[in-house]
Amino acid sequence: MKSNATNFIKRLQSGKEDALEYIVDNYLALIKGISYKVLSPFNNAGMVDECVNDIFLSIWHHAKDFNGDSAKFKSWICSIAKYKAIDYYRKAAKNLEVSSDCLEPAPSNSAEKDLLQNENRSELMQLIGRLEPIDQQIFIRKFFLGEHSEDIARTLGKTKASIDNRIYRCKKKLKIHATQFLMGGNVV
Repeated sequence: MKSNATNFIKRLQSGKEDALEYIVDNYLALIKGISYKVLSPFNNAGMVDECVNDIFLSIWHHAKDFNGDSAKFKSWICSIAKYKAIDYYRKAAKNLEVSSDCLEPAPSNSAEKDLLQNENRSELMQLIGRLEPIDQQIFIRKFFLGEHSEDIARTLGKTKASIDNRIYRCKKKLKIHATQFLMGGNVV
């Protein structure tokens, strides 16, 4: 028996490999698109491919946890893809060894301008790295991933007001650190 639109979930939960092949054939573009959207700031196709493979592995290992029909299945795998990609993003951002080939340079007229923009991005990543881990996560989700404060609050189990307050304080800290950095002082 071969997996199709009506039986692939049951076959996946039974550990049939043809069900996973069916899912790859039908959902690869969706999962790759989600992963690319989250990980595109790093401009690293290898990281995206590794993330996609990890997502399919996670679907395979957690198939028995899924309860629902094919419409819910699509939402379920989208959630897995989104959060797995965010995990990859966090790991990459945590390393903070951002090189110029990992950043998309903005079009400019001169090499000097490109160099300054890359240095500014690198300095910004270093400054963000000095924030508390929860503040880093909120800042990255808000300004790099474009998530709304309500979504961040829901995910982290906090109120929207507390998220907005943390964002305000983070901006203030970053501004102080950036000023100290530019003045040649030590950033604490």
